[in-house]
Amino acid sequence: MKDLLQIILFFFLKRVEGIGIITREEAINWGLSGPMLRASGVQWDLRKVDHYECYDELDWKIQWQKEGDSLARYLVRIGEMKESIKIIQQALKAIPGGPFENLEARRLSQGKNSEWNLFEYQFISKKPSPTFKLPKQEHYVRVEAPKGELGVFLIGDDSVFPWRFKIRSPGVTVGVLVLVWLERKISAAIQQRIGPEYAGPLGIIQALADGIKLFLKEDIVPAQGDVWLFNIGPILVLIPVFLSYLVIPFEYNVILANFSIGVFFWIAVSSVVPLGLLMAGYGSNNKYSFLGGLRAAAQSISYEIPLALSVLSIALRVIR
Repeated sequence: MKDLLQIILFFFLKRVEGIGIITREEAINWGLSGPMLRASGVQWDLRKVDHYECYDELDWKIQWQKEGDSLARYLVRIGEMKESIKIIQQALKAIPGGPFENLEARRLSQGKNSEWNLFEYQFISKKPSPTFKLPKQEHYVRVEAPKGELGVFLIGDDSVFPWRFKIRSPGVTVGVLVLVWLERKISAAIQQRIGPEYAGPLGIIQALADGIKLFLKEDIVPAQGDVWLFNIGPILVLIPVFLSYLVIPFEYNVILANFSIGVFFWIAVSSVVPLGLLMAGYGSNNKYSFLGGLRAAAQSISYEIPLALSVLSIALRVIR
């Protein structure tokens, strides 16, 4: 058993030690946060930096490594799990005694006709306090999430609902760095190919190479196709995208066209995109291109229907 564990440890270290190194300077310049940043030698944890909630009253340490490789990131996460257990144990001991309120127990005791079964009380966060209003100014709050910095940016307008908000997930920055490269690598591995290898070290700038290739592609019009339909299709796909920006606010009171039906205008304009995809596929006079156009149109519609329902539900909720 001991020999087996040593073999497993040997191969584990071979796969993670010295692999995927991110230096301290690169981690800072790329805007990394959380375990990715701390594994590169930066002792940065918002719970220590911003001193929010009761973390200063608890005994815990920032977990960090300086090697910046996959092994360092693994060790940081394992260390943070142990520190989290220490924090939970200390927090449980610090909870004061006395009466408490259990909303779920109250709902069950009152039966099906209880007001706690209404839509607004299904989740406590859906019921805004009538006395809590966001001032007419910008607000930004950040906390330390498991993946890194989770930020919420709000623009208030003296109401209980924010005029505009943006949630910055810690995984977005890291994901954009590797998403295209990882997708190409995984797709190649499924087909038993190497994948991106020559565009930069290990193919990490393949996304840039793809963008250059896109601009240099030859514009080919099928000789036996319908030239008018084939050319008008891409135009119908692009125009709705730009028209959508007419009703999207860029800043407080900075909007190109302040329609009272802005949401419905956006949904109506977006519904034109599948027509352009179908026209481009049909205009090529090629059955395979037409099948590709049908697939792209079906995919676009499958995205638009749930998106429209989600937007309408928010609009109706605000109106209510």
